[in-house]
Amino acid sequence: MPVMALLYLGEQIFRLPFVPYDLFDWLARVLPGDVITLGIDGIVQVISLLNLGSTSEAAKTIEQLMALVQFVGVGIVLGGVIAWLIRRDSGPGRSNGWMAGLVLFTLAALIVSQVVSIWLLDIVWLGIILIGWGGILGNILNREPAAELDEAGRMARREMLIKLVGGSLGLAVGAWGIGRLFGSGSEPVGASQPLADESTGLPDTIGENVDPETAAALENRIAPASGTRPELTSNENFYRIDINTRPPIIERDNWALITDGLFDNPKPLSLEDLMAYPAVTQPVTMGCISNRVGGDLIGTSNWTGPRLRDVLADLGIQDGAMYLQVEAIDGFYETVNLMDMIDQRTLLVYGMNGETLPVEHGFPLRIYIPDRYGMKQPKWITRITAMAEDVDGYWVVRGWSKEARPQIVSVIDTVSVDNPTAEGLIPMGGIAWAGARGIEKVEVQVDNGEWLEAILRTPSLNPLTWTQWRYDWTAEGGSHLIKVRAMDGTGALQIEEEQGTRPDGATGYHSKRVRV
Repeated sequence: MPVMALLYLGEQIFRLPFVPYDLFDWLARVLPGDVITLGIDGIVQVISLLNLGSTSEAAKTIEQLMALVQFVGVGIVLGGVIAWLIRRDSGPGRSNGWMAGLVLFTLAALIVSQVVSIWLLDIVWLGIILIGWGGILGNILNREPAAELDEAGRMARREMLIKLVGGSLGLAVGAWGIGRLFGSGSEPVGASQPLADESTGLPDTIGENVDPETAAALENRIAPASGTRPELTSNENFYRIDINTRPPIIERDNWALITDGLFDNPKPLSLEDLMAYPAVTQPVTMGCISNRVGGDLIGTSNWTGPRLRDVLADLGIQDGAMYLQVEAIDGFYETVNLMDMIDQRTLLVYGMNGETLPVEHGFPLRIYIPDRYGMKQPKWITRITAMAEDVDGYWVVRGWSKEARPQIVSVIDTVSVDNPTAEGLIPMGGIAWAGARGIEKVEVQVDNGEWLEAILRTPSLNPLTWTQWRYDWTAEGGSHLIKVRAMDGTGALQIEEEQGTRPDGATGYHSKRVRV
């Protein structure tokens, strides 16, 4: 505990490596995809069964707790190795401890370097903590066994152990408290700052740049049923799924987007360079491919940035370039094909709901590609390489869909039994989404009866966003099972057959049981 607390203190004040999380993140990168998927499914199931709240927040908390428990296991193994060395050769415990600590330090340094950039100060810090830890353990374990002590000796040993435990707890709490109080925090310079130019007129505010006809249509839409999720998701409530126990921190002044490969004019691009391009702000809905039917790993926000094709044109992308490999600082990568590259809706995103990206959502840069799940859209981008050949992305090589086209999704957010209309009808409502294909129709079913068409709250903020729906229900007393389904803009009906999230995203109808 004190070792973890000291490592935490170093991370919070000086942004030094926090080995428990880095070890966990490294395992998540090297374990087979089937094992990772099993772990993801298990975590989501626990969150659902215990009703632990937001899936993404609870999942990250569980991952962090698992990382801490895993590191406690490392401590147990280290102590066991040192004790075995002492008993094997009867050498001085301290020297055996130094040796075991040195091995641990070497392994930790190698593992951490695979997850984050590591510098000389990081190595020195890890050496002091981990080799010192081994030496202290060796000194403690080298004491005379309790069985060979008289009563006074055993009493003295118990007092020593109590002081050791108390001192360890005190050191752990003290280091944790100092880290929380004086830590540098998670926000680097430049994240979550108001965008300088808000002249785009965000559709949710019906700004001055929205044409009068659209503004009138948005104003005259039906009211959503009470309890329906907001049409736009705040930055704080937008789901976060990535391969890290905590998000990478990138300083704006230290970052540049590296471009290489099949470009005539490859060059590093700063955030200021990207902000100099004509900015596009478009509301988009993003969903996670690991979202269960009716799950909360989906959100809608206004994203701002230049069109990818404009940036590629300035870099002089060559005719032979059919793919882009987009790499992130955390080792995540994905491939963008030619059709997505030239799509005018594909953006290099630096803004979210009127601010620069929050750390958790990819500051300083992420990509948005329409009609794809989030697994195809890296955050914390550091490099773009133009290539002639395709390369499978991070999750594709781990067994997930290569195309990652969103399934048709419809969700019941609310059945307002306690808030009937003036006519005595019970409003129900929710959202439906089908990527960039739009939603043509939503239907609800009560107790396996006929399918009844709901009213869509149209126009949506954008063809790329979810559509809110509402149905005012003439209800009878008793318990009722309500289901919902949707049809996308191509006329395809939502798949009824229940299917898990891997490899193509979950299918099936969302249902809710209510009592009137």
